Amino acid sequence: MDDTPAPSVRLTALAAVAPVSWGTTYLVTSEFLPPDRPLLSGALRALPAGLVVLALTRTLPRGSWWWRSAVLGTLNIGAFFALLFFSAYRLPGGVAATLSAVQPLVVAGLAVVLLRERPTGWRLGWGVAGAAGVAAMVLRGEAAFDLAGVLAGLAGTAAMAAGIVLTKRWGRPVGLLAFTGWQLTAGGLLLAPLALAVEGPPPALDAPALGGYAWLAVVGTLLAYTLWFQGVERLPVGALSFLPMLSPVVATVLGWAVLGQSLTVAQAAGFAVALVSIAAAQLSPASVRALVRGRTSTLAQKG
Repeated sequence: MDDTPAPSVRLTALAAVAPVSWGTTYLVTSEFLPPDRPLLSGALRALPAGLVVLALTRTLPRGSWWWRSAVLGTLNIGAFFALLFFSAYRLPGGVAATLSAVQPLVVAGLAVVLLRERPTGWRLGWGVAGAAGVAAMVLRGEAAFDLAGVLAGLAGTAAMAAGIVLTKRWGRPVGLLAFTGWQLTAGGLLLAPLALAVEGPPPALDAPALGGYAWLAVVGTLLAYTLWFQGVERLPVGALSFLPMLSPVVATVLGWAVLGQSLTVAQAAGFAVALVSIAAAQLSPASVRALVRGRTSTLAQKG
């Protein structure tokens, strides 16, 4: 039984800004960005923001933090973006989103090995429920399963999960902004030559595309990852690992509200299950019992 205290509501809300902003990526990409340029999009999200932060902070890694920054930047950004985009192009979006929803379970396994943290039945159960809720929300009956796409999606999920756990284990030797800049630069330097080799020179960009890239770089990457790394540092990894489920939730809501996509009863039910799973994972059985006792006491006094 997990009776550890619930994480800070304020810190959790700030960390949740990251997956909420990531959930806007599909809408921005489909409506404003040039088609068939996923690696370019990843490079433009990460590298300019990272270089700007390096120029502002004037802080470079030292000693072992050169290779540690490269590893974290690769896991959290470079490899994650590349594998995510590859998976998205080989699979229906719903399948790719469902693969990413297993992240809490992957983090739980890695935390045992690297952090010596035993997973609790409470969060493991909600991890399974959350993945099922996301699946109900985003999968369609005609969904196809491409083996290479599935493997890439799982590898991308594992990369980000490993990045979360290693960031927690290693901590950070400098301020949060400089630490974020190191990783954005490392991830962008991995993606930029890959984008040039695979996709060729970048196309001419119109005003909507420039605005879309600016949104993804400033809000969806620089702000999002700064808040995300703060959450990784100060929140329990088990609770934090549920927050990326907000990304497919937001993408689905935006598709319904902005693009006019339909939302079935099964999708609405999956939406509710995913949100409940995310919220429940931020609590513990002890805090739930306290909430129930407080609610019962309040009702009794009113009665």
